[in-house]
Amino acid sequence: MKFLLAAMVGILIAGFMSPGASAEPLYPDQDPDPFFHAPADIGNFKPGDVVRVRRIDTFWYAGTEGYHVAFRSTNSAGNPIMGMTTVLMPIGVKNPPLVSYQAIINSLGVKCNPSRSLFNAELNDAPGMYLPTGRGWAISVPDHLGPTGAYGAAKLGGMVTLDSVRAVKQVSELGLSNVPVVLAGYSGGGMASAWAAAMQPTYAPELKIDGVVAGGIPADLEQMARGLGFAPHPGFGLAFAAAMGLEREYPDRLPITSQLNDNGLFLRSFMANECRRFLIFHGLFRSAEQLAARRDLMTSSAAMSVLRENSLRYFRDVPTVPIMIWHGIYDGLTPYDAVADVARRYCDNGANLLFAPYDISEHMTCAALGFPQAWNYIEARFRGEPAPTQC
Repeated sequence: MKFLLAAMVGILIAGFMSPGASAEPLYPDQDPDPFFHAPADIGNFKPGDVVRVRRIDTFWYAGTEGYHVAFRSTNSAGNPIMGMTTVLMPIGVKNPPLVSYQAIINSLGVKCNPSRSLFNAELNDAPGMYLPTGRGWAISVPDHLGPTGAYGAAKLGGMVTLDSVRAVKQVSELGLSNVPVVLAGYSGGGMASAWAAAMQPTYAPELKIDGVVAGGIPADLEQMARGLGFAPHPGFGLAFAAAMGLEREYPDRLPITSQLNDNGLFLRSFMANECRRFLIFHGLFRSAEQLAARRDLMTSSAAMSVLRENSLRYFRDVPTVPIMIWHGIYDGLTPYDAVADVARRYCDNGANLLFAPYDISEHMTCAALGFPQAWNYIEARFRGEPAPTQC
């Protein structure tokens, strides 16, 4: 989600097209590996129920044993879907505490989800897996964009994250049913983590979460959309990808493909199943102006409602678990004022929040500066120490 600010431009260029044209993701039931296929009766499972489990080779992560866990989750329309998470267990540690780490996925292809990209060099966050496992913690990395690669769908990410924790705690061979649990993530991963924290009291009230750390949160997608023009942008490939991802999750309310010209339709098909580096390279310095046939969604109340529905600023529920949020004050990609507004509302409603602003502008630099404090916050929760409040 590093370039989500630019992504919203791609969203707002959409309109209405001829019937039959749509984004063309490679869905999991087309995957040659049947482990990723949802069973026909997925609707008979409860959210968080385990569908299937398998051992995997974790050759890139020395000192760990790995598992894929498939589980039932829910999409933004309330329909059952199959989720997936990858669990790395530190060898020789019995009943380790669990970190659910929501990665920065920045992709459209399901091959780019952590269940694959942890092992194919496509995941930015992959080296960070050594930090928790090196401390003797288990780590679960869910495919929080869901089975269609719905890049940008924040509400979906929150539900998939919560259901992934529910599922991992049910897998008896992991021994994690009663261990402390913390959620963590930055940027798009921070968005999924923060949404999971806010949704937990209503979506998963039985699930005990001991803490959440979330940084660089894109907290107001509508604000981000309106704040960016139509000029060429170095991150437009990810911009366009986020537009396509949200269309996959909201095809009726956000029919983005319908306003694309021939160049836009070509780029949509060209990028439909690709990962971060491909999207960045082939979208470099393109613009919405080059790809749009119309701009109807700028005035569409349905489109704006999708952006607000996926903006933490407008989600009124408040976390009941301890949470740390950090953000760059001058972040030009994910506006600080939206996150500060969320923090004020949480504090006003009694949340156990540690809010840590950083006097910095570059989005990913803030990740590097904030994560040491975040990991220490996590370790203190695992030790059972009272969580600090700083509003």
